[in-house]
Amino acid sequence: MCAKEAPISGKRPAAGLIVAVALAATLAGLPAHAAQVTRSQRFVASDGVSLQTYVGGDGSLEPRPVIVEFSPYRPGCCPQFAGPGYNYLQVHIRGTGDSDGRFDSLGPRTQADVVEVLQWACHQPWSNGTLGVFGFSASAITFYNSLHLSLPCVKAAVMWSGTHELYRDLLLPGGIPNSLPGLGVLGLIGAPALAATPARIRRDPTETASTVGGLVDAGSNAALHQTLDQYWVERGMRGDVNHLPILVVDGFFDVESRGAFQTYQALRGDGAHLMVIGAHDGVPAGAEGIREAADAAWFDHYLRGIDNGIDAAPRVKLWLSDGDREDDLAGAFVRFDGTDWPIPGTRWESLSLDATPSGTANSLNDGSLSLAAPAARTTQSYPTIPSLPNASDQPNTAIVGPNGVNALATAVPQLTETTLAEHLGLSYTTRPLSGAVLAAGPMSLELVLSSTATESDIWAVISDVSPDGVPHPVATGRLRTSYPFIDPARSLSDPVTGDIVQPYGIYSSKTPAAIGEPRRYFVEFWPIGNRFKAEHRIRLDIVGVSAASTPAGVAVNTVAVGGAGGSRLLFPVLPGSDLADALGSNG
Repeated sequence: MCAKEAPISGKRPAAGLIVAVALAATLAGLPAHAAQVTRSQRFVASDGVSLQTYVGGDGSLEPRPVIVEFSPYRPGCCPQFAGPGYNYLQVHIRGTGDSDGRFDSLGPRTQADVVEVLQWACHQPWSNGTLGVFGFSASAITFYNSLHLSLPCVKAAVMWSGTHELYRDLLLPGGIPNSLPGLGVLGLIGAPALAATPARIRRDPTETASTVGGLVDAGSNAALHQTLDQYWVERGMRGDVNHLPILVVDGFFDVESRGAFQTYQALRGDGAHLMVIGAHDGVPAGAEGIREAADAAWFDHYLRGIDNGIDAAPRVKLWLSDGDREDDLAGAFVRFDGTDWPIPGTRWESLSLDATPSGTANSLNDGSLSLAAPAARTTQSYPTIPSLPNASDQPNTAIVGPNGVNALATAVPQLTETTLAEHLGLSYTTRPLSGAVLAAGPMSLELVLSSTATESDIWAVISDVSPDGVPHPVATGRLRTSYPFIDPARSLSDPVTGDIVQPYGIYSSKTPAAIGEPRRYFVEFWPIGNRFKAEHRIRLDIVGVSAASTPAGVAVNTVAVGGAGGSRLLFPVLPGSDLADALGSNG
């Protein structure tokens, strides 16, 4: 059997037991924690640039396996990713923190530093010659971008979040600039780098200009390189010549979630595992500590040779939300394990956009989403006025969630419901489900659309509509209309029907549309993971781009539904669920 679902009832006590057992097995035989000893060391790269590093270990810096993290955020030394059986090395990426040099947005020079630092660390007196790498977000991106180079002494890695391609997974998904997160990341990197200016001046006054110049370059290059050119190719994963076993961890609502799924698919042949439990988006209540226990077990197995069964565990472990992001954080989740991603046996149902009113939405058209395609062709229009991010943009809402947004959404749930975004858009809603449907996988919207502008933006949201009629956003798709083409060879197709269910857009050059010209667009949704309960509905909203992104401009877009080749949504359904049955034969 390729997959299994664990019911939500009774899940929290089971999760705590799993954590306790895993931690007990992991820590068995290890020495008790002692005060951490840390040492500051400068590393000089081959081009003469000095990088700041810190090494730490329990009680002493005797030779041990070393877990390394490359970070631009000037972390404190040294978080223990796997316990007292390891030493830990924190490295400030060049041009960030207290390191000299020019920040190159995790490009070729930073990647060369990764190789050189690992070679150095492998032969230090506090290393036994075995290295692991830990990464979270930027430090994970740094590692992924470097895998095409030979990484000395590294035996395994654990990566939380991070991008597979920096362009399409974070900064320009769908070709639309993801402006606020980009600026936020630049601020988080720049602040500690500028704070280290006095120390940098004491070492070498000229280095301050390099640091400032690198930060300015990062912002200007993101603005200048709007298409996926060589600059972005060098800031994406280009294969793994090291064939490392990597534990890939992320969440369905994470700001970089697409990267984890793509990375797993690229590296599964080398023993990668995928755990979708949460990263920037937070871990569900009742699942605390599971990621950390998995990290420790992974490193123990591959760095210390402990036979703890981690390599025989399910390759893919999913924590699905049970209604929306807020419910997930509160502990309403459903577990599902499988042997691969997408889960083998997943079926993609074709749901047609239909102008027939559903009687449930507050949008401009209140259409239907159905298994049967309407015979007649109809067009429906909406203005591309930017939408509220908290109502239409779960990834960017999730990343600021801990900064008061989650608490505010708990107090005022309406702030993160799709209702606030859908009034000026188009809505398509199913009839109530007669039974629960588990949805997990990539998803594609084939949209026949024309516009009053040569370049516009498509922004689409899937919501779980509760019986009280409230829509709760659970997945987002986006595409700039200047990018109508896809690469079929790199797109994912349904093995049964041949339909493209995860389009791989071509963003290397723009092809603007003629005003009023209808074209078929393949809009990629980042993977969804949600249980739609009985009596709930599935809704597709097409609205203006999130205000956290930079819109192409305000226009009026017109969508064609019905008729031969009408617009449709390819919706992933896990084995054991039956959407057609839940909607009825004519649903």
